[in-house]
Amino acid sequence: MRARRPPLKTIGSDPDYRFTLANERTFLAWVRTGLALLAGAVALVSLVHDFGPRPLRLSITVLLLALSLTVTVGAYVRWDRTERALRENRSLPTDPLPRIMVAGVAIVIVAAAVLVFLAEATT
Repeated sequence: MRARRPPLKTIGSDPDYRFTLANERTFLAWVRTGLALLAGAVALVSLVHDFGPRPLRLSITVLLLALSLTVTVGAYVRWDRTERALRENRSLPTDPLPRIMVAGVAIVIVAAAVLVFLAEATT
């Protein structure tokens, strides 16, 4: 079992408040991205009923929901790791979240393009 991490206030020293606020703004931007992905999934499943094959629409919806959850949880993990690095005056950690986001959105774009093509081919 992994040891529990100490609370932020107990490690290192308080960084310059501007860096903490910038880290918080980045966190909130990732959360907004997760909410936008969630909104896209809800719109696709509830507003677009006759657009392409249902299994493909549901696949895109599931992918959007998974990506939304990944981005939202990843935002917190990223914020925490960055805040700890700032408090301990270490280099900022590398983060896989942007790569995950780009890969997920690229897959959604390709699937949506297929959906559009199939919808146009059947009309």
